[in-house]
Amino acid sequence: MPNQISEKELNAIRQQMLKFAKLQLSNHELAEDLVQESFLSAFKNINHFKREAAFKTWVFAILKNKIIDYLRQKGRVVLESEIEDEDSPNMFFDESGHWNLACTPSRLKDHEENIYTKEFWLIFEACLTHLPAQQARVFMMREFLELSSDEICQKMQLSTSNLHTTLYRARLQLQYCLSRKL
Repeated sequence: MPNQISEKELNAIRQQMLKFAKLQLSNHELAEDLVQESFLSAFKNINHFKREAAFKTWVFAILKNKIIDYLRQKGRVVLESEIEDEDSPNMFFDESGHWNLACTPSRLKDHEENIYTKEFWLIFEACLTHLPAQQARVFMMREFLELSSDEICQKMQLSTSNLHTTLYRARLQLQYCLSRKL
């Protein structure tokens, strides 16, 4: 284990990971199992930790991959391909559904080098917490876990248009919250 991580910091990271996993999986026991598996994997492979990123970032990446593997293994049903929305393109997001850099909250764009600061992620987490649970879960599945629309629709039992509406509303609410708090 990296020698600069205290037990208190490790417990804080574990609680954050557990909160994230519960949001994605809607199952406390499963979330607990995947967090434990992530730490076990991290400690087994600590010699591969190159310290190019923070330990928290590295162990969260392990958790992210474990959640993706679980979700993909659980549902291997292929859905119909997505139907393009006939409405005009959304100016806030690009074709893949990610934020259009020209439309990010102004102070966020001006201080891009500070995006990964602790303060930003605390504000982001507060904004995410205020979203309805399904919107927050779908947003994190798309943006953090990078699951495809088909995978999210299948896992959440949503239609494609409902998925797009949910993501659109989540992004607008997050953008509004972040622009007010940053």
